[in-house]
Amino acid sequence: MPDSPYLIAAVLVSAPVTWALRALPFAALTPLRNSPTIQYLGTRMPAGVMLILVVYCLRGLPLTHTRSLAPSAALAVTIGLHVWRRNAPLSILGGTAVHVVLVGTVFTR
Repeated sequence: MPDSPYLIAAVLVSAPVTWALRALPFAALTPLRNSPTIQYLGTRMPAGVMLILVVYCLRGLPLTHTRSLAPSAALAVTIGLHVWRRNAPLSILGGTAVHVVLVGTVFTR
């Protein structure tokens, strides 16, 4: 085990570095808050990120198998709940519940 002075020195060096690395993004983004480009990206990025995640998650889904109906139904329920209620937690929980129920009961092997 390392000596106590070594451990103290390691903490004294790593603590300010960690703090600075965590504070740096906030300090760098402060001047950009009024930028029209950043405001545009702030409104458009959430939908783009969600679309990328959906494509990534469903990219290997074989559409010819009946087991692929569970994720497709869960996705449809998630989209439907979100369009209907505009409540992200409800949409996520509803889609997850539908997927778990379908995989656990209807589409068992």
